[in-house]
Amino acid sequence: MKLSFQAYNLKLKHTFSIANFSRTETPIVLTQIEHNGLIGYGEASLPQYLGETQHSVCKFLEKVNLSNFDFQTNIEDITHYIDSIEAKNTAAKASIDIALHDLIGKAKNQTTRKMLGIKSNKRPFTSYTIGIDNEQIIRKKLKESEPYAILKIKVNQENWRETIDIIRSETQKPLFIDANQSWQCKEEALENINYLSTKNVLLIEQPFEKNNLDAHKWLSERSPIPIFADESIQRLSDIERIKQCFNGINIKLMKCTGINEALKMIKLARKYNLKIMLGCMTETSCAISAAAQLSPLVDFADLDGNLLITNDCFNGTKIKKGRISMKNSPGIGIEKLNIL
Repeated sequence: MKLSFQAYNLKLKHTFSIANFSRTETPIVLTQIEHNGLIGYGEASLPQYLGETQHSVCKFLEKVNLSNFDFQTNIEDITHYIDSIEAKNTAAKASIDIALHDLIGKAKNQTTRKMLGIKSNKRPFTSYTIGIDNEQIIRKKLKESEPYAILKIKVNQENWRETIDIIRSETQKPLFIDANQSWQCKEEALENINYLSTKNVLLIEQPFEKNNLDAHKWLSERSPIPIFADESIQRLSDIERIKQCFNGINIKLMKCTGINEALKMIKLARKYNLKIMLGCMTETSCAISAAAQLSPLVDFADLDGNLLITNDCFNGTKIKKGRISMKNSPGIGIEKLNIL
C-alpha cells in the first residue's frame, strides 16, 4: 500500500468562536492510500487546541511505511503499528485509519459499517453548531440552521443567557450547550443548568476545565441535564479515569486516532452506562462520512463540520430532514471532487 498526503485549508462560512478563541479557517491534511488500483481517502483536521499542525502531521506521515501491508492484513495490526511510531499525533493517525477503512471497504465491496458488523439502520439527528457571536449574526445563523432538528450552542461565562433568549425568540428546537471549559464555580454552574432545564436542553458539554474532575463529578451527580465530557476525554484509556465524573462522553475521530479506536470506546462506554455523542472538528465530508459509519451506535450526533465550510472537496454523507443519511457505496461512501 502506498500513502500520500497534502495540506489543505478549510474556509469557514462565518468566524467560528468558542469560549477560548476564534478562527476563520481550519488547516487540514488530506491523505490517500493506494493499492491495486483502489484509493482510500482520509483526513486530519487540525484546530489549534489539538496541538497538531500541518507541518507536524506531514512529518509524522513521512515516517509511516505501509509497503509491508496490504488490505488483507488485519486492520488492528496496521493501526497498532501506526500508533507505535510516536505518541500523540492523534489526528495524523486518524487520517490513516480513515483512509484504511475506506480502502478496505472498497476492496471488499462493502460499506465500512457493514465491514464493522454494524447492523442497525438507526439514523440519528445531527446538531448544527452556532458559535459565540453578536445578535445579528446569531439570528442569521439561525435562519441557516432551519433544515436541522437540534442546535448546538457555544457559550462562555458572559452574556450566554441573552444568547439563549435570542434563540428561544426564534425557535423551540432542542439544544446542546457547550461551555468549552469556561465555567468556574460549580454552584453557579448548577444554577445555570437549572435555568437551562426549562429551555429544552438535552445535554451540557464540558462545563469546567478538563482536569477538574471533582467539579464535574459533583455537577453530574446533581444536574437535571446529562453532563458530557469533551476536552476531558480523548482516547480509550481515558474512559476508566473519567467514567464516574460524567454522564456521557463525546467521541471524536481526530482525538482518538480514528474509527478503530472509536468503536472500542463506544463498546466500553456502554459497559459503564455512559451516554455517547459522536462529534467532529471542522472537517470535509471525508472525515464526517467516516464518523457517520458509527452513528447508528450512539445516542447523539454532532456531525456538522462539513456544513460550516465553503470549500468541501468531497461529496459524501448528507443531512436529510435533520438526520444523517449515508451512502451505500463501498468504504466510507465518498467521492472526491475536482477542486484541489
